Amino acid sequence: MSRVGKYPVDVPKGVTVTVANNVVTAKGKLGEMTYQCPDDVETTLEGERVWVRPKATHKQARQHWGTTRAQINNVVKGVGEGFTKKLELVGVGYKAQVQGKNLVLSLGYSHDITYPIPADLKIVALAPTQVEVSGASKQRVGQVASELRGFRPPEPYKGKGVKYADERILRKEGKKK
Repeated sequence: MSRVGKYPVDVPKGVTVTVANNVVTAKGKLGEMTYQCPDDVETTLEGERVWVRPKATHKQARQHWGTTRAQINNVVKGVGEGFTKKLELVGVGYKAQVQGKNLVLSLGYSHDITYPIPADLKIVALAPTQVEVSGASKQRVGQVASELRGFRPPEPYKGKGVKYADERILRKEGKKK
């Protein structure tokens, strides 16, 4: 039995959800998103709650049950409040700034890295060493944050690089004499 799938997805105020032909559509202040549910789960809207139930008892139906419920929850939460990832730049001379529709990163290379900001996301440089990625899609926010981190991942000796704000870098001891 799925522990995630058995709970309903509560629809907050300001978000409207429609379910038709196994397609869940949510509209909110941050836009509109849809999710195509797999064929082996049944999705119903009852009042202000979205219920997901498996159509069969085989393993794949039970797997899709919990996954579908989590994906629908992310869609509903995304159009209502949105998702945010914060990044920190640690290192001497490491900085970030937004210039027009591009994010310019100085990460200790011989050149600055210019990253075009996707149209569906919002990237803000809160400070020269802090970047915030926000948007309605949890997957897109995480993917872009991961790409930015990938330009200079944190190294274990001094902790220099681009890291998530809540990430803890395991430090290694240097050489011994």
